[in-house]
This record gives sequence, structure tokens and C-alpha cells, in this order.
Amino acid sequence: MLESFIISFRLKNTYMANSIIYSIKGLPVLNKILPNRLYKSGGLKVFANIVSILWEIVNTFLGKFLYVLLMLFLMTTLYDTNQADTFLHIFTFLTLIGAISNTYMFNPTKDKYYAIILMNMDAGKYAISNYAYSMLKVVVGFLPFTILFGLGIDVPLWLCILMPFFVVAVKICAIFYDIWKYKRTGIVTNENSLDKLRWALIALLLALAYGLPVVHVTLTRTIFAILLAACLLFGIYSLTQILAFKDYKKLYKKLLTPDNVYMVKKATSTETVKKNIAKSIEYDGSFTSNKEGFAYFHELFVKRHRKLLTKSAEKQSFFLIAVVALVLMIVHFVPESKEPLNYITLTFLPYFVFIMYMLNRGTTITQAMFMNCDHSMLTYRIYRTPQVLLGVFKERLKTMISINLMPASIIGLGLALILYATGGTDNPLNYLVLFISINAMSIFFSVHYLVMYYLLQPYTVSTELKSGTYKAAQLLTYLVCYVMIYLRLPTIQFGIATIVFCVAYTAISLVLVYRYAPKTFKIRL
Repeated sequence: MLESFIISFRLKNTYMANSIIYSIKGLPVLNKILPNRLYKSGGLKVFANIVSILWEIVNTFLGKFLYVLLMLFLMTTLYDTNQADTFLHIFTFLTLIGAISNTYMFNPTKDKYYAIILMNMDAGKYAISNYAYSMLKVVVGFLPFTILFGLGIDVPLWLCILMPFFVVAVKICAIFYDIWKYKRTGIVTNENSLDKLRWALIALLLALAYGLPVVHVTLTRTIFAILLAACLLFGIYSLTQILAFKDYKKLYKKLLTPDNVYMVKKATSTETVKKNIAKSIEYDGSFTSNKEGFAYFHELFVKRHRKLLTKSAEKQSFFLIAVVALVLMIVHFVPESKEPLNYITLTFLPYFVFIMYMLNRGTTITQAMFMNCDHSMLTYRIYRTPQVLLGVFKERLKTMISINLMPASIIGLGLALILYATGGTDNPLNYLVLFISINAMSIFFSVHYLVMYYLLQPYTVSTELKSGTYKAAQLLTYLVCYVMIYLRLPTIQFGIATIVFCVAYTAISLVLVYRYAPKTFKIRL
């Protein structure tokens, strides 16, 4: 067992080291300077291995620290409830979500594929030894921070110590269920492709985690202790069944198919995307347009891709209407919820930057534009002239803004209604700023994704996403939006700043596209 783990760890470390070298070569400028023989460099290999090991250590502790701090400790300060009970309450439901979505054992990673399928390692020994290592990292990574933050809000020390073991026990129970299901049905759970039922359950648990404390309902320490004891006992039984299971080889052969292992890559750049987009095209000869020039060209594209471009936004809109209606019902039937909801509405506007980022469909729309239009049109020189590029850009921007404004306007109006229903505000300008700023965020992301597409055009002739700069810009956008979750600023100040920024960004982007897109908007080799 130990020998299998050592081999698998060295394999994973080598794969990560090569990935680090590949990432370095993918950076702008460096990709033209550094040769392919770099992979043979002994010194760089040592450096990459050191980075890989340091990343393993950082991943063990930093992720758990941020998780406990941001998802648990800071969230408990937002509710008018007992902090210790709220801490344990949120921790319990998030742990259940983690058991549904991430058990480690059923994640079809490349290192599992290389070891079990390509190198024919003993699947059982590989699975058990690597799972034991993953659970050890969970305990070691969580323990310092559950003690640190738990004791700070009067969670008993013994509960703080046992909280990481609760996570392990729940994950073991989830694995036992998945193995039991496999033995009965032959269906293998794929953590990278959860079914609708699991997503619905995750959404429900998330709502219970952060929604119940709003109405002053939380799990008590006694209830948590009972759940902990039950999970530990059933976890021990589940572990014996996991160790007794003999068909890991068959299970992993079903799980570790090339389609599953490389699904993330395909989902962003290969035949899967093209097939999915092709299915959404409506080949209707009756589609026509009364417009001329660029507007005519673009309107036909929009009509033929109506399912892809607008259906998702319409579904989002209906869902958001239901959410707003639900919140207004809670306000009506649970009067004590008015005060916290009013406070959230007046100070949590930065949080909605991340929500608007998640709702925006810029990446999907630009993928469709490239694969079903620009992939062919960029072969014509006239299509890359400043006048044509800016003309098409303006038409596309209008469409993206109108699509993304559907859910945005509902959120903006919904926030204004919630603010009014929860007691209102001394400054009526808050209503207007809430509505306009949410829509301004939506416009910003529409502009941002389209500008990135035109200035950093990341797709190759084979429609693969291949641009380190584009990926870095995407990551930076995500990080900035994520940080906004933890800002608490008055609605008027942040809202006005958002509106001004959106207007300035849009104006600058039009100039940049006109000046630089003729050089940058081209198919990558």
C-alpha cells in the first residue's frame, strides 16, 4: 500500500512539475524565448518540483484557512444569532455539500488515469492509499483553524478538535453510498458531472446553511454533537465496507475514460463545445432582417443562435423572479427578518458584483461568435479593417447588453422592492442607485468579455482556447469579483462609483477596439 502511494505521489509530482513548466512557457514573451528542450533541464525540474511540493503544503493549509475564515467565521457576524451555534450550523451544511460534490475518490483526474489505466497500477491500493492521504490533509489542514476561530466564538474545544473528523466521516459515508449504488446499478458517480438531483440538493443545502440563520434558526451545539457521533459511528462501518470492496479496477475503468478525464479541456475548447453550439443553431430559412450592413449580418446570427443566446437569460430571469417573490413572502410572514434584510440591501451591493459576474454569459456568447462566425470570417482581410470591426463590435455589444440586462433588471428592481418592503431608507436615492448600479454591472461585464475577445482573441484554427494572457485576465476578473463579496460599503457611494466606472470603461473600450483590434483580432496558429 505504501509503495503504491509513493509511486503515485511521484507521478503526480512529475505531472505537476511539467504543468508548471508548460505554464511558464505559455506566458506572453516567454513563450517565444524558452525552447521545448526546457522540459529536459535538470535545474528547472528541481525548481518545478519544489514549487509543486510548496503548492501541496499551501493547498493543505491556505485553502482551509480561507474557507473557515470567509465561508464560516465572517459569515457568523452577519446574523443576529449565537455565533457558536451559527458557526456549527453553516459548517454542517457546507460539509454535506462537500460530501455530495467532492469526495476525492470519484474525481476523474489525470494522475488517476495515468496511474491506473496507463501504468496498470493496483486500483484498490492506489484508491485507498491516496484517499487516506487526502483525508489526512483534510484533518491537518482544518484542525488549526477550527480551533483558532472556533475558540474565538466560544465553540467548545472538544468540538473544535472533532470538526475536521466530522468532515472525513461524512465524506466516507458518501463514498460508501456511491460504492453501494455502483454495486446495485453499475453507475459510477462522476464528481465533475453531477446530475440535476445532486445540484438541486446542493442548492437546497446552501439555502439552509445561509438562509435559516436569517430567521434565527440554527443547529445547536447539542444537535451538532449528536450528528457528529452518528456520522462517526456510521463512518467507521462505511470504512470497513470501502476497504472490503474489491472491484476498484472495474469502477475506475468506467470512471477514467478519456472523455471524463479531459472533460474540462473539451468543455472549453474542443469538439464538445462545437457540437453543443451546433445543436442550438436554428436552421430556419424564414429568418430574415430589414436592417442593412453590419446590423443585417449580426441580426441573422442572433436569430439563428436564439436558443444559445437568449434562452438561458430567460431561464435566469424566471428563476430570479421566483427568488424575489420568495424573499418578499418571507418579509411578509416573518417580520423579524425585515431588519437584517434591510441592512443587507443597504450595505451588500459590492456582493452583487460577484453575482452579476456569475450570471453574465459573455464567455459562452463569444465562443459561439468565434466558432460559428469569426472562425470563417477572419480569413477575409476586409473583415479585419477598423470600420468593419468596430461596426460588428457595436452590434454585438448591443446584443450582449440586452441579453444580460434581462436578469440584471429583475435583480435591480427586486432589490429596490425588498428595500421598500423591509422598512425603506431615509434617502430615496438608494432605490434609484440600486436599480441603475446593478444594470451598470451587467453592462460592464458585457463590455469586458467582448473587449477581451477582440483584443486577446484566444482561439486557434482548431477552435482550442490557447492564450495565457486571456486566461490570466479571466482569473484576475474572477479574483476581483470574489474579493468584492467581503466589502461592506454604503449603497449610494459604491453604486455611483460603479456607474461612473462602467461609463468610462465602455468609452475606453470602444477606442481600444478601434485602434488595436485590427492587429489582435485574428486566428491563433
